[in-house]
Amino acid sequence: MARLTADIWVSAYLTRLRLADIPAFVVKKGDATAGAVMVKLNTLDGQAKAFQREFNLMEDRREWVLLAEGEERAVDASLAKQRSFDPDLWIIEVEDRQGRTLLDEPGLSD
Repeated sequence: MARLTADIWVSAYLTRLRLADIPAFVVKKGDATAGAVMVKLNTLDGQAKAFQREFNLMEDRREWVLLAEGEERAVDASLAKQRSFDPDLWIIEVEDRQGRTLLDEPGLSD
């Protein structure tokens, strides 16, 4: 199965969020072709979570896992550290008081 380029995946993700009336925006634009994508969930109460995709060897698939959670400032620091390691990294910020990211939906979770 062919993988989508990062910019196409990000565009599709932002569209899906927009259709669900969930505000989101690109915080850091990475490499259009092969940049990794991280998603920050801002629940607008001073708390946040950051998600990254990892390969699950046991199930032979990619999945979203929690990278960091807690005070928004601490999550931002964790994302800044990741950016220092990977200049091609994309960071998408989702703002939703209900904690929705849609990352578990078909097409986004695999």
